[in-house]
Amino acid sequence: MANEEKTLSVSRIIDHSAKDIFDTLSLPQRHPQFDGSGMVRSADNSERIQATGDVFVMNMVGRTGTEYQTHNHVTAFDDGKMVGWKPALAENPGEPGGWEWLYTLKPLDAHSTDVTLTYSWGAVTDKKLAESLPLITEEEMEQSLNLLASAIN
Repeated sequence: MANEEKTLSVSRIIDHSAKDIFDTLSLPQRHPQFDGSGMVRSADNSERIQATGDVFVMNMVGRTGTEYQTHNHVTAFDDGKMVGWKPALAENPGEPGGWEWLYTLKPLDAHSTDVTLTYSWGAVTDKKLAESLPLITEEEMEQSLNLLASAIN
C-alpha cells in the first residue's frame, strides 16, 4: 500500500523454499519471467548477483514503447533473505535515480516463504521525474509475485 514515504509494498506466501526463490531473484536473466509490468525485456549479462555493490544491466521498454537500459546497483544482499537494487539510466550509469526495488524473504517452513516486494522512490531528486512516479502499480507488483511463484524450478 502507498504511504507518505513514497513506497509501495506487497507480500504473498510462495510455496517454495527461500533458497529456491532467492536463487531465482539473484539471477538477472530470470527477471523478465517475473516482471508484472511487462517492462523488463532481458539481461545484458548473465552473472548471478553475489554481493552489495554488484551492478547488472537490464534491457527495458517504457510504457510508450521506448527501449532503454538500466544499470542496477545492488544495495541489499543477504543470501537467502534479501536482495535489492537501485536502477540508474544508461545516460548516467554510475548514478542511481533514487528509486529502489527490494525483495525480502521470510521462511515459514522448508517449503513455504513469505515474500515482500517493496518499491520506493522517496530519494528521487529530479522533480519532473518524481511527479511521474510511481511508474508501477500495486497490481503489477502483485502480479510480479504471482509470476515469481510460477517461475521457481
